[in-house]
Amino acid sequence: MSERSGPRRPATFKLDDPHVVVVDPDDEAGLLGRGGIRITPEADAASLPVPIEEPPVPARKGFRWGTLFWTSLGGLVVLGTGLGIVHLIDDLFARSEGLGFLGLALTAMLVLASIVIAAREIAGLARLANIEDMHRRALDAIASDDRSQADAVVRDLVKLAHDNPRLARARAALRSHGSDIIDGADMVRLAERELMTPLDQEARRLVSAAAQRVSIVTAVSPRAVVDVLFVFAAALRLVRQLARLYGARPGTLGMIRLMRHVIAHLAITGGMAASDTLIQQILGHGIAAKLSQRLGEGVLNGLLTARLGLAAIDVTRPLPFTALPRPALGDLAKDLLRKRDDED
Repeated sequence: MSERSGPRRPATFKLDDPHVVVVDPDDEAGLLGRGGIRITPEADAASLPVPIEEPPVPARKGFRWGTLFWTSLGGLVVLGTGLGIVHLIDDLFARSEGLGFLGLALTAMLVLASIVIAAREIAGLARLANIEDMHRRALDAIASDDRSQADAVVRDLVKLAHDNPRLARARAALRSHGSDIIDGADMVRLAERELMTPLDQEARRLVSAAAQRVSIVTAVSPRAVVDVLFVFAAALRLVRQLARLYGARPGTLGMIRLMRHVIAHLAITGGMAASDTLIQQILGHGIAAKLSQRLGEGVLNGLLTARLGLAAIDVTRPLPFTALPRPALGDLAKDLLRKRDDED
């Protein structure tokens, strides 16, 4: 480094040249000196301080006015409903004693039905949370190869599938071969092969049948509104069937939560549209040329329904796809197009 601040032409020198001086970067006197060639050694990368990422500081949560608003509104609605029922029963007793007792009986049945429905909704939400937790713990057991953790996952899985008659033979095979497995990851994979194989086959059949129904109905439907309503109803029915198949049995609130998870999974894994390669495959085989515009729209609606079904399988399945292949949209599309060719 020379004393001139402006640009200079490249030059060569020897390290044993007496005019070459190696100076310390912190030595201001050496840096400000004149004459000779000054070399400042760079710091070794290994000796540099390692940057430590500080954990993100969670934002301070203030008072939730929205929660207070909805809680207050719900309380007022409950109080108003209860007061209205009390006034109604008083008016019934004032008119006739028989009508008053009838009102009391109907109120008691209403309260009993509300308690049962609330209990079923809570149980459905608990089952969904249990499946999500089981899926996460299965991934952890495979990653850590922990046998005790894998045994806990398998026990919960067998408990979840204990009332499914089609899995009786699979449960017996799992109990007979479970003691022969040493590794935790192999134990989870064995449970997946034994217990999930018949369920995955039935899930593929449900998704394929729903996609075919949507394809046929939307192809012959005269109104777009009918298409939208039928596709929405078919999607809800398919998600509920898949959830019941894998042991979730969600209620109304559980279905709302499950649909949110399915839509979020679709957004993460690529959206609702079919892949470009699949569409090119359909066009490349000349199938689109054989179909009218309405039939082509029916095929695409069927593909979208199949895509939704695959996302629902990923969300409702208690174990991840490790030992068994994941259902592919291309296979379901082949079934859909084969069905279409048979009908033509």
